[in-house]
Amino acid sequence: MIGTELLDDPRADPILVGRELRDIARLNALFGGTRAVVRELERFFEHRKRETGDGKRETWTLLDVGTGLGDIPRAAAAAARTYGITLRLLGIELNRTAARLAHAGELTMILADGGSLPLAPRSMDAIVASQVLHHLPRAVAVRWIAAFDRLARHAVVLADLRRSRAAMAGVWAASVGLAMSGVTRHDAVMSLKRGYTKAEFDDMLRQAGVPTVARYRRGARIVAAWSPSTA
Repeated sequence: MIGTELLDDPRADPILVGRELRDIARLNALFGGTRAVVRELERFFEHRKRETGDGKRETWTLLDVGTGLGDIPRAAAAAARTYGITLRLLGIELNRTAARLAHAGELTMILADGGSLPLAPRSMDAIVASQVLHHLPRAVAVRWIAAFDRLARHAVVLADLRRSRAAMAGVWAASVGLAMSGVTRHDAVMSLKRGYTKAEFDDMLRQAGVPTVARYRRGARIVAAWSPSTA
């Protein structure tokens, strides 16, 4: 692993954790993190709408691994409603402060490690992991990806960061301009250093036995999405 980040430590100072999570949510909204996930999920929502017809409404359970403040699943729920799908939001967090804040934002929370999810195979309709995998050694990330594939029925969406010097400079400048904390500035750059090239992400997907490839998105994002039920 390259370096350390505040959120790597589940015992980190709660005040600093809350501040950084709010900064991350702002960066997600402004620079494509939220949109990268929602855009991928919308493909599955649209497909399901075509299958069931315009008048049919469904309820899905969406699991967000490492949910932070829960900003991304809440945005996904808003998008899903336009396709006739109600999302029940479940978050996984190892950090107690993050779990408490996400729960206050109306997510049902499980305090657990993403590699030991207390869930049965095919028990979740959709699973999201955004900017989580780069916190893990590659071999561990592969195991997590394989586990997500076993747990989901309709969709798995992985979103992370594309390693880029230009993006590192840009996020540092943006965090200064937005008056974010010094810890956020450090961790935002560190996250990008830990990010992936397409070849690296594709290799993890291949090792996990997942039938998809990664794609770059705006804002130095990299995403992969697939439907386990049709693999």
